[in-house]
Amino acid sequence: MRHLPHPPSPERSAEVRRRFAEEARSERPDLSTLCLLVGAVADGALDEAGMDAAQIELDRLAGQVPFRPGSPRAWAAALRDLLGERYGFHGVAADYRRLESSLLHEVLRRRRGLPILLSVVWLEVARRAGAPVYGVGLPGHFVVGFGPEDERVLADPFDGGRVLSGNDAEVLVAGATGAGLSPSMLEPAAPLDVVARILNNVRAWAAARPERSDVGLWAIELLLLLPSHAARLRYERAQLLVQRGEFVVGAVELDAYADVVGAVDEVVAEKVRGEARAARALLN
Repeated sequence: MRHLPHPPSPERSAEVRRRFAEEARSERPDLSTLCLLVGAVADGALDEAGMDAAQIELDRLAGQVPFRPGSPRAWAAALRDLLGERYGFHGVAADYRRLESSLLHEVLRRRRGLPILLSVVWLEVARRAGAPVYGVGLPGHFVVGFGPEDERVLADPFDGGRVLSGNDAEVLVAGATGAGLSPSMLEPAAPLDVVARILNNVRAWAAARPERSDVGLWAIELLLLLPSHAARLRYERAQLLVQRGEFVVGAVELDAYADVVGAVDEVVAEKVRGEARAARALLN
């Protein structure tokens, strides 16, 4: 039985984060590269050779897709037959409890993961094979789409690549949120949106496990490296630092966030400054 990934050395972590920020700000961010860099921050065992091996595996799988299957439905069926049926990529409820389910190199090894990571495998294999493919971030359940809007075919990699028909997408959304499906939910997801959603899943995993605040911290820090992020993430990072006993650094971050917030809401800013004072008091 494998233990949870151990973090990389500080030097390795700093280098991986630098590359993550560089890739995220590039003209065309590469989804598989970003996901593997997330994996390298999480797992000190994932070295350059391991990252190369993951890319080679995606290439190998793409090489087994039938040449130009044709219609969007034919593409979806071809990927289902290869990845879902032949190689057994799928997910089960227990995968939501595993950090590895959010790490691309582990999903490629185990052939199991969260819907969004299994979708990344589908996306990267299909893209390499020339498919008209894109991610679709339905609320609560990520899937993949093939073809233009008027011919769109959706597939669910978590369910082995089952091709969705009729009102299947509506059922998925209703099951996750209780709400209806709106056309905007079917818009293709940009690579950075996919990565942000993966990191938010990691944050949620860590938030439910206070003893793994280290994981929550690196997930927030990677989100802060994305070109667009919520200012409140800085507040969450400061709170985590205090929670982890880094009182001085956390207090400095809280004060800095209060200065930003003070421009729009002085009441909230003063509350945050109070938290900073309380953090410093813990040093006495």
